[in-house]
Amino acid sequence: MSDANWLAANCQDLLYVPASARRQAAVNLGARAADEGLTLREIVTGLLDATTAHWSGTPVASTDTAVAVHSRAETLLHTARALLTDAVDGYTRQNRAELDRHDNERAAFVNDLLTGRADPGGLAERAHRYGIRLSATHTVLIARAAGLTPGITHRIDAALASRFGEGNTLTTLRDGDVVCISAGGLRGIAAELAHLLLAELGAGNWQIAVGRTQPGVHGLATSLDEARHTLDYAVRLGFTTPVLNAADLLVFPVLLRDRDAITDLVTTVLGPLTTTRGGAEPYLETLTVLFDNQGNHTATARQMHLSVRAITYRLDRIRDLTGYHPGEPTQRFTLQTAVLGARLLGWPP
Repeated sequence: MSDANWLAANCQDLLYVPASARRQAAVNLGARAADEGLTLREIVTGLLDATTAHWSGTPVASTDTAVAVHSRAETLLHTARALLTDAVDGYTRQNRAELDRHDNERAAFVNDLLTGRADPGGLAERAHRYGIRLSATHTVLIARAAGLTPGITHRIDAALASRFGEGNTLTTLRDGDVVCISAGGLRGIAAELAHLLLAELGAGNWQIAVGRTQPGVHGLATSLDEARHTLDYAVRLGFTTPVLNAADLLVFPVLLRDRDAITDLVTTVLGPLTTTRGGAEPYLETLTVLFDNQGNHTATARQMHLSVRAITYRLDRIRDLTGYHPGEPTQRFTLQTAVLGARLLGWPP
């Protein structure tokens, strides 16, 4: 039986189901229609056509009054409306359950893919279903923001798939972040993701990190870690750039690789600043803004709402206390590295 004939027959049968079982029958019809891939429009049309046919096939006796006919019509319309409401409810719930199942499967696959804990054979079979070739190169992007929901993630996933093609991107919600796996070498993916987040959340409410393109399954986990660490560095360093590339921040893992060495550098170079009345923080902030503005005193003063003279005084004070001045080329690198290390370490406590 075709979908159209099946639906028409079942809609007609609904009108003859006893009142006590009518609601569940309508819910079941809606759920089956969802499984069969029918649309809500087809369900509505099927029930209305069945109601029309039922009314047309109902004989009117010569003894029936206008009031009696009107009453029967009102009862039929009330029944049809209730059936339609229940059928739509069953259809919606079935679709939502199916969507949740797909979400759970996708999230589990992405988790297994990025952790590499699943059976390789099973992982490869599941990867094929999503159009991912495990031997190819991939890039992992992470978008972090407050208020990310499954609904937003679905829209982003659909938009990226439409823009770049099915199998070239795989997007899911993982630990509150939107994680996107893209085929290696895919151009414009970060910009498109930023555009979608801007439309969903507005400006300034999100940040994207892009891991480096890596080969194979282990490369996916590496790219994910790079993207996640990049977002963590952004928080600790106060970076507000909407899109950050892990490749641009490779110096920070290097700094933290020898924690004892960077701690020693920070305390040796910047330690004397803690002896001042206001503590080290004002001087660290001044150096941070100065380095962000490529050593421009005027731009630094403007950003900090201070006079150029006040900035100059602070820099001279830093030289007097530490022996280092950012105006000296040989000393600037040491100072900037120490300042970055302080921000990474959360120093001073």
